[in-house]
Amino acid sequence: MIAEKSTGYTLDRETLSIRFERTIDASASEVFDAWTNPAEVTAWWDPDGEPLVTCAIDLRVGGSFSFATRQHSEMPFTGVYREITPPRGLVFEAMGSTGRVVLNEVDGGTHMLVEILCSSAEQLEQFAKMGVAEGTSRTLDNLVAFVGER
Repeated sequence: MIAEKSTGYTLDRETLSIRFERTIDASASEVFDAWTNPAEVTAWWDPDGEPLVTCAIDLRVGGSFSFATRQHSEMPFTGVYREITPPRGLVFEAMGSTGRVVLNEVDGGTHMLVEILCSSAEQLEQFAKMGVAEGTSRTLDNLVAFVGER
């Protein structure tokens, strides 16, 4: 099976990617802010819905970010921004892969595409076994709920 669809994501072995799509009842600018403002990221990033204990964002090309949860404070999620195009999206590198967030305004809201582009088939399989797709899907559901509550 080349592409495997599940609730909330598609794991595509042909493109070595995991894709997530959501429609959010907010402007692209509001969603972009939720991705880039530390106070906002802190509120939704953890898959279990717990606030982050650390959230540092240096929002510039070449700048880094570091997010830590209570459970994994010794192993933060870190990365480097490669492209920043407000309010249309972000590209960053983290965990040896490339993350891409694409925001497009649609009637009454924003269509959000998030992709994790793996560097190899082995990395994609490792991410699948680690539950990256399921965790990211829950995290993005948190984002949708967070933005919708404002």
